[in-house]
Parts: sequence; structure tokens; C-alpha cells
Amino acid sequence: MRGLSLAGLACLASLATLADAAPASYAQRPEVLAFIDEMVRERGFDAKALRRLFAQVEYQPKVIELISRPVLAPPKWYEFAPRFLAPERVDAGVAFWRAHEHALALAEQEFGVAPEIIVAIIGVETYYGRYTGAYRVLDALTTLAFDYPRRADFFRGELKQFLLLARDERIPPLEPRGSYAGAMGLPQFMPSSIRAYALDYDADGKVDLAYDVLQKLDAGVSERQPLAQWQADGVDAFDSFEGLAPDPVGLLMLEEEGGPSYWIVFNNWFVITRYNRSRLYASAVAELAQALKEAARNTP
Repeated sequence: MRGLSLAGLACLASLATLADAAPASYAQRPEVLAFIDEMVRERGFDAKALRRLFAQVEYQPKVIELISRPVLAPPKWYEFAPRFLAPERVDAGVAFWRAHEHALALAEQEFGVAPEIIVAIIGVETYYGRYTGAYRVLDALTTLAFDYPRRADFFRGELKQFLLLARDERIPPLEPRGSYAGAMGLPQFMPSSIRAYALDYDADGKVDLAYDVLQKLDAGVSERQPLAQWQADGVDAFDSFEGLAPDPVGLLMLEEEGGPSYWIVFNNWFVITRYNRSRLYASAVAELAQALKEAARNTP
């Protein structure tokens, strides 16, 4: 009997701990109500509608777990790159390129960015749309906005942008799904980036989170000035330094299993880092883009 009592007490204590850890309904929390008041006052939302919406939002402990994972030693190039440069990913990229050839050509004509760069970014981000995320974006952003103090201001801003995007595009806000951080679509744009950069390329009167968003994916090139910044060659390796253009260049070190390799990188490589600051990411995009271009040229 004493053993059973102790077990029962332990169970009750465990349940009490879980109850303390689980946040109250978002629609009842003071900070969420203040957020709703702000959206009503500044953006013209309906207070009752937002309260009903937040009553349906679900706290996502897995989101907090994923974003709170400690950062260990960053991967080396030889550990990071292979999955993005695998032959099957290159083949899938060529197929994606051909399926969207017309739209990509229009984007190149308007913004000056080569199709292989756009396709490579999408290939690295979501494997050409295969993995765009399974979390309800509203759940993820609300969880991070109100239960992740470290970056609460950033995610509250993204939550605002998401609600504005849903209203502008007439998207049911509980439907879109994305990453645990709230990124959406083929290139995994945050809501603020979608509102700033997405174009309606198929002229259907709305921005499609899956496809239209890729059309203005200019890899960080300044608005309406891509041709001045994007050159024909972005990353290359050289046996000598003769005949290089007068543009500024950089020296990039990438870890290989047999020792470091060194690359001369041009402005294009730095432009990719404006989309994602990781040198490994930018290098993977550049290498995948080159592989896509060669494969497309050699595949009938």
C-alpha cells in the first residue's frame, strides 16, 4: 500500500508539472490580448475574429525544442556538401528546371539571376519542394512569439506579417504549413520576405506560397539593380591569378577530407550570402548550380 501511495503521489506530481509547463489558451493570455489590440488598432483587424483564431492555435513544444537545440561544432564542407551535390538531387533539379523553364526565364530576364542559381537555392532549401515543413505556420509563429523569449520580438513581427499576408491573399490562416520557424514555400521564405519579395507571376490575382514566391527569389540582389551586381561567373577555381576581372574578390577556404581547398569567390558568391550568411550554404548553392547547368546542357 505504501508503494502504491508513493507511485500515485509521483504520478500526481508529474501531472502537475506538465500542467504548469503547458501554457494557457493563447486567446486568454494577457500578452496575446495586447497583441490583438495592437493589430486592431494599427492594422484594422477584427478583435473577435482574432480571439477566435488564437483560441484554435496550439502550443508546439517540439518547436521550442528544435529552436533551442545547442549549436555544436559547425560541420565541415566535406560533411555538409555531399547530400546537396548527390546525383539524384542534380537530376531532380534538372527536371524541376525544365518544368518551370518559362517562369525561370522570365525571372532571369527581369532580375538578371541565372535559372540554375534559383533552382539550386530551392534544391538546397526544400529539395525542389519535397520538404516544405509540416507545422502549421500559425502554431509555430505563435509559439515562438509568446513562448520563446530570446527572439520574441522577431517572431512577433513575423506573426504580424503572416496575419497580414493571410488577410491580403485571402488564405485561411490555419492552413499554411512550413518549418518549425515559420518559413514557407519552395525557398522557405519567412512571412515578411514573402510580403516584400513575392510576385504573382501567373497573374491569378494572388501570391501562391508554393510557386509564385520563387519568381522574385533574387538571392539578395538589391531591388531593380541585379544586373549591376550579378556577373557571369560567381565562384571558380584557378590555377593562376592572371586575367581576373578588376571586381573585388575574396579567398574562400573549404575543408576537404584530405586538407583545405581554396577558392577565389566573386561578388555573386557574396550575394548568395546575403540570402543565407553561411559560407557552406553559399558554396553548396554555387556548386549545385554549376552541376545543374552542366547536367542540363548534357541531358537531351
